Amino acid sequence: MRRLPAMPPVRRFTRAEVRQRCAGGACLVLAGRRLYDLSPFVRLHPGGQQLLLERAGTDVSAALDGPPHRHSRNARRWLEQYYVGELGDAQVGAAAPAEVTRDRKMDPRCKTVDVDKDLVDWRKPLLWQVGHLGEKYDEWVHQPVDRPIRLFHSSIFESLSKTAWYMVCVVWIPVVLYLSWNCYTALGRGNTRLFSTFTYSIRIREYWFPLLFLVGMFVWSFLEYLIHRFLFHMRPPASNYYLITLHFLLHGQHHKSPFDDSRLVFPPVPASLVIGFFYVLVQALFPEAFGLSIFTGGLFGYIVYDMMHYYLHYGSPKKGTYLCRLKAYHVKHHFEHQRAGNSVFGLLGCHWRMLGSGRYTAPYFSLTLAQPGGRQGHLDHNFHNPAGPLMGNSGCCH
Repeated sequence: MRRLPAMPPVRRFTRAEVRQRCAGGACLVLAGRRLYDLSPFVRLHPGGQQLLLERAGTDVSAALDGPPHRHSRNARRWLEQYYVGELGDAQVGAAAPAEVTRDRKMDPRCKTVDVDKDLVDWRKPLLWQVGHLGEKYDEWVHQPVDRPIRLFHSSIFESLSKTAWYMVCVVWIPVVLYLSWNCYTALGRGNTRLFSTFTYSIRIREYWFPLLFLVGMFVWSFLEYLIHRFLFHMRPPASNYYLITLHFLLHGQHHKSPFDDSRLVFPPVPASLVIGFFYVLVQALFPEAFGLSIFTGGLFGYIVYDMMHYYLHYGSPKKGTYLCRLKAYHVKHHFEHQRAGNSVFGLLGCHWRMLGSGRYTAPYFSLTLAQPGGRQGHLDHNFHNPAGPLMGNSGCCH
């Protein structure tokens, strides 16, 4: 019989320690005597940072219980991952000097998952485990957690599967600049012709380049929508280990851990394989400079997409702006099950829906989080309420 590990002792903090940490920039809140450090969650908060920072050092029990909004068990479960200890009374505070807790680093992250009870072993790479989940995979992958993911045993492959956001610009913007100049000068020679026959052809000159560039951006955006909807959000057969593994590698990992900033943009090495494929395809279908101009615009569209994706996860757009509404859509995309009636696919799905309606009109959105026992529930948020719920309000962007 396996011996259960001993529970770590509960840490206790005095009110003076809480005030001191908040004065130092931490965002600690109380729910009764339970203390939570929301510092790692502040910049991730869909409603903006200010909503949480205003409550630093205070008891949020009233905000959790409502009115105007009573938080569900799912919201409280999400809050528990940031639990760091208890508020001690005067006697406890005197018996436990401030130096004891001050010297110990608080680590509120990654406590949502019970590694002994979860369907996968988080102490091992996940990529080779998820395929064995079978029919449980779809539900498991859409129960988001706030912890880093390791995919591979090999440190080399693992490093190639992650990247910092700025590496997309560092690697691909010089390529776009080089290709743009190359296409412009090639078109300027006047040798590029479209629909060329013995009696008719269209000469493509350099002044066509901006239009072809924009066409490429549009083609990329439509392609991204199709890939996101029909490939990234397919439901792999429960009996197919390899398709489940492929789905998790391509996109499932991002939905399982949407706050893992090292996996928010496409790493340059695997991206180069996909980009190389489209380069060869475009060159085979169109005259060289003509097709390359479209390809260059598409590559730039990809850069804009990846940077926008990162910003929607970590940025705090001003309330009422286009980016605020776009972030509201993207939050819903991540935290409501992808097949719900109002779900959106990819950044283009958000963009086109808003262009069609002119504004974001939904008064509520639902945040789907995991409940104990593997069920899913919905945390409803009032879109128009600026006070908003403590743990997230996609419509309240500051």
